[in-house]
Amino acid sequence: MSHDATDGHGEHGAHGRAPTRREKWETYKKSPYVPAVVLLFILAAAAGLFAGSYTYAMANPTPHRIPAAVVEGPRTPYATQFVTGMEKALDASLELHRYPDQKQARAAMEEQKVFVILRSEGDGVMMELAAASGATVAELLADTGAKVAEGIGVPLTVTDLKPLQKGDPRGLALFYISLAAVIIGFVGAIQLSVHARSLLPLERILFILAYALLGGFTIAAVVDWVLGALHLPFVESWLILALTMFTSGMVFTMFNTLIGRWAMIPTWGLMVLLGNPSSGGAVSWPLLPSVLGHIGRWLPPGASVNAQHTAVYYQGHQYVFPYLVLAAWSLVSCTVFWVWRHRHPGGRDHMPEHAATAT
Repeated sequence: MSHDATDGHGEHGAHGRAPTRREKWETYKKSPYVPAVVLLFILAAAAGLFAGSYTYAMANPTPHRIPAAVVEGPRTPYATQFVTGMEKALDASLELHRYPDQKQARAAMEEQKVFVILRSEGDGVMMELAAASGATVAELLADTGAKVAEGIGVPLTVTDLKPLQKGDPRGLALFYISLAAVIIGFVGAIQLSVHARSLLPLERILFILAYALLGGFTIAAVVDWVLGALHLPFVESWLILALTMFTSGMVFTMFNTLIGRWAMIPTWGLMVLLGNPSSGGAVSWPLLPSVLGHIGRWLPPGASVNAQHTAVYYQGHQYVFPYLVLAAWSLVSCTVFWVWRHRHPGGRDHMPEHAATAT
């Protein structure tokens, strides 16, 4: 009798004892506090990195390499002196390419091989700019040229051969529409993973493609037809925006497949912290830190800006490279997602049996 009571008392004591430190830690790890605390530090770090990346790239743009065409042939006495003065004023960042005549120099500008043409004109010097290649670069060249010309006493005529559209005097609209496509692209994929979790892999890809096509159309329509900020080659710009949105959405889906709920971290880092500041949209690539200027062209935001820029201002001289970059990111993302689709947290195969039956 007393033995049974002792057993019962012992069992009661075991259940009533205070949990050990290890048991507390195991309980804490299963609580929502762990991801909340992790997010607290991640968001704080992301805020600093976000501000730092944009400040580093855009706050103090400095020329690193500005391709310039110099037309050979008859020159004014001050032409060579002016070019030398420009090189000195820009700290040797002017990369000179010599052409036998004005026609070939302008062809190089159309192909975006040079940003400015320098040539003799009467008793002075002519500077032909392309603001569409970068408003910041054109402004820098014009201001520097004026100071150099004044210093050596040579007449200078400045002409803009590729002016920006009236609704976009700073040349930022293409950056903004590309930025919208990138962010809405991966935000849409996030929302699908939250609100349409049970989509099958092929269904998920098709819905990302659908909102990319519709979203790209909406962005182009608002900017061109509603606001009139840009006159776009509508179909081409629409499809560039759609491809950008699809690529961005699939990049998030790829990372969501590989690392689950923390997929936002590499997506944000690749697309926003690194991709957008280095895209050349807000600050032209010759003024970006040299590493960013090279990396940006290989990332989706930079490829999108480059494709739009050429489509709007250099029609007939479009390069295939930006499209290949976007297509490559899309293909790799789709392939990774499809091959490891069983690891993706969504899909009807991951739903509880009773929920799947109800669906």
